Amino acid sequence: MRMRAVLWLLLGLALVGMMAMPALAAEAPEARPAGDGARAGLLGIAAALAVAFGALGTAWAQSRIGAAAAGAMAERPEIGGLMLVFLALPETMIILGFLVAFFLIGRI
Repeated sequence: MRMRAVLWLLLGLALVGMMAMPALAAEAPEARPAGDGARAGLLGIAAALAVAFGALGTAWAQSRIGAAAAGAMAERPEIGGLMLVFLALPETMIILGFLVAFFLIGRI
């Protein structure tokens, strides 16, 4: 139960971070003063967090879905294709994390 609360907290932080980090990158690259290393470092950390939390969320979701799919396929083997689709759906979280990181790195 405690682990579940920590995972939900991490997923919530990841979602808030994914939504808030593009605001840090809103400034145009031409307007940045030279030597803005701290800002670039924060954007790098934000990109890393977007990918890391997306990967954690994907791993957690796929572990649950995989266990349920294995049980369902033991009962009804004909639904194997459908279970593969359900197992692939959480991959969108990591793809979105990569997309956010790509946009953030583009601002550095």
